[in-house]
Amino acid sequence: MPRIGIIGGSGLYKIEGMEIVKQISLKTPFGKPSDKFTFGKLEGKEVVFLPRHGVGHRISPSAINYRANIFAMKKLDVERIISVTACGSLREEMKPLDFVVVDQFVDRTNHGRDMSFFDQGIVSHIVFSQPVCVDLCAQIYSAGKSLNLTMHKNGTYINMEGPQFSTLAESKLYRSWGMDVIGMTNMAEARLCREAEICYSTLACITDYDCWYPEHESVTLDMVISNLQKNVENAKKIICKVIKGLNPNRGCSCGQALKFAIVTDKKFIPLKVKKDLNIIIGKYVK
Repeated sequence: MPRIGIIGGSGLYKIEGMEIVKQISLKTPFGKPSDKFTFGKLEGKEVVFLPRHGVGHRISPSAINYRANIFAMKKLDVERIISVTACGSLREEMKPLDFVVVDQFVDRTNHGRDMSFFDQGIVSHIVFSQPVCVDLCAQIYSAGKSLNLTMHKNGTYINMEGPQFSTLAESKLYRSWGMDVIGMTNMAEARLCREAEICYSTLACITDYDCWYPEHESVTLDMVISNLQKNVENAKKIICKVIKGLNPNRGCSCGQALKFAIVTDKKFIPLKVKKDLNIIIGKYVK
């Protein structure tokens, strides 16, 4: 049976109530993932957990091997991924300790993060106007509301480079663009999940007001961690609620994202590429 993947960001390194079965290390054609994958059962369903920054938070956002993380999830038969992430708010109505179910992304990274499986010997152009799974997002939002948590149904996530926080000028610029929340990691995950035909949703935990808000002190690491610790327990409750109610069969189109996206003639795709990407493209290029 397909598994549910959970990617934990800052502060989320394990999930209480998860019956741990085993931990495994995986190799991928793209190198090593962030850490070991924890297999277990949560609400009677098989789940796979990965700490995005590694146990002990030792990997910077710019250095995360996003391709290896998502490829390994695909290899482990994961069909849906819930990504929990800390973020700053660029809107007064989106307050610290609120949750945002992100529905759009804007990329502002600049250090050449690898965000595609299709960069050598094969070209694919996926449709990405809606970068998250609408069905999974709706279930996350409903779960949070049923727990009487403050949920924001939509929000645009601007993915900055980091690891430094924003300058005041940057923060004001992003607000003028209409951005809602700011983080350092989730754009790459969303792109790669779509290419891998995995449903993806970001559960963003607001920790601060970035640095634009005149009545709010400038963001500090202590502030982020303090608020995240308060939010993380509620994030776990949301995850449990979502997993408990998930239908084993997907009703979205995420599982066919590559159907008309691969443009390279099959006979020109190198055998190594076909082998390395078989779990992603095998059904389309046999």
